[in-house]
Amino acid sequence: MNQFRTYGNAPYRVAVLHGGPGAAGDAAPLAREISAYTSVIEPFQSALTIAGQIEELKSLLRDNCSLPVTLAGYSWGAMLGFLCAARYPQFVKKLLLISSGPFEDSYAAQIQETRLNRLSEQDRAEFEGYISRLNDPEVFDKDTILSGLGAYAMKADAYDPIPGDGDQVLCRSDIHTSIWKEAEQCRKSGRLIAYGYDIRCPVVAFHGDYDPHPADGVRVPLSRTIRDFRFILIEHCGHTPWREKRAREVFFRALKGEL
Repeated sequence: MNQFRTYGNAPYRVAVLHGGPGAAGDAAPLAREISAYTSVIEPFQSALTIAGQIEELKSLLRDNCSLPVTLAGYSWGAMLGFLCAARYPQFVKKLLLISSGPFEDSYAAQIQETRLNRLSEQDRAEFEGYISRLNDPEVFDKDTILSGLGAYAMKADAYDPIPGDGDQVLCRSDIHTSIWKEAEQCRKSGRLIAYGYDIRCPVVAFHGDYDPHPADGVRVPLSRTIRDFRFILIEHCGHTPWREKRAREVFFRALKGEL
């Protein structure tokens, strides 16, 4: 996979950041929809550290975009956009956080419990098996394991999903493990939310009411730290709004109003 994918003609005014970490391509439907209104670039992160991903994104924006840009980050991409906007505020005109993970550690414990409770007994066993194999140093082909884990997470995360396999996603377990370990430590220490004090642009968070990542884990901490912050809760919506039958149109209508 290349460093990025583009929609429309340069200069690009919106950058769509994928989730994971290590799931390049999973935000392609979001990028395509936004490209109906403006030109879009979809970066693919490859660095194994958070600082590396921030610098990677900064360089890509500098070299390819009309600055400052609107950053639209999905899941992990929301956190990366948040950190990039704090580190390089002159690069970011507006920050759109879509289905972000929680910004304080006290909210994080609910996520796995919620997912497991939503799965059948058989699916729960499969899900936990994937987690075990992903963390086992003796197991190889962990990219495939991460992909399988993601499929079960998607099942637990959706409220009323639109059928279909979606776009091709390049799973990188090395990126996922390295970045997420660092991100969890950053969140646990309180350093993650502290970066919010350095953000100068408007921030809008979109969050499904069925997302296992608790909405208050985004709304409450960011309301305390971001100067210009708004939170939009979407009903009948899981972790991926564009895959939800009842929420897709509502989500894109609200998103269009912020572009």
